[in-house]
Amino acid sequence: MSMTRRSYAAAEGLDPLGRLLAQQRTVVMGVLNVTPDSFSDGGQFTNPDIAIAHARQMAAEGADILDIGGESTRPYTGMTPVSVDDEMARLQPVLPAVIGLGVPVSIDTIKAKVAAWALGLGAAIVNDIWGLQRDPDMARVTADHNVPVIIMHNREAADPAIDIVADVTAFFARSLDIAARAGIANDKIVLDPGIGFGKTPEQSMTCIARLDAWKQFGRPLLVGASRKRFINSVVPTEPGQRLPGSLAAHLIAVENGAAMIRTHDVAETAQALRVAAAIRSAK
Repeated sequence: MSMTRRSYAAAEGLDPLGRLLAQQRTVVMGVLNVTPDSFSDGGQFTNPDIAIAHARQMAAEGADILDIGGESTRPYTGMTPVSVDDEMARLQPVLPAVIGLGVPVSIDTIKAKVAAWALGLGAAIVNDIWGLQRDPDMARVTADHNVPVIIMHNREAADPAIDIVADVTAFFARSLDIAARAGIANDKIVLDPGIGFGKTPEQSMTCIARLDAWKQFGRPLLVGASRKRFINSVVPTEPGQRLPGSLAAHLIAVENGAAMIRTHDVAETAQALRVAAAIRSAK
């Protein structure tokens, strides 16, 4: 088991994420993109009924958290920014019903206004792919609502010449400073190295292999390698054909210290994690 997961939260008075981490098993986050242009499943869940049904299915398959986003981040091929109003319009027909399923919901957004709106509806976690460094109000909104935040590393573009581990480390340090100044409690922070975001495929693999580099921050680590392009660089495949590679990456990530996994394929990922945990405990 990676470093003292019991220390992430006390036994009482926990937020939903704290309760999950205190169970000392890998937390599974299911992805729900209500966008027309996400790299893997864009357009599949723009119909609210289909999106809600998929959320319900992921919950039944073992998702501990449902991560819902209304703006594509498309880490490799660019994204089309949407306005606050458009992002909320995509989420409005889906988010309240997903929250009503009773599974903690994470709002995947880079906009503080969208985060505040979603938290007001009952979302329990903020997932910011720019680690509190893009929207200057995001840290304040998170602190005001006293909810956990996932701080993800990102870059505008990949640079194969840089030391990616050092870059992620410096980014995390800046984000944690922003969080501290805003009054976000340290035990409400999760760190995500941002597999595929502003990284070459080789750098993404390095981040998974070197997760131990960020144990120094004493925070839970999340890895979202699901269907990412680095898999294609090893075995050429389309996103929908990358389940085996995703499972391999996630199992290695857990061995290297990841406490949370973000995935499009909940049933398969949950099964793989549970079997791996059972084998480890049988030693």
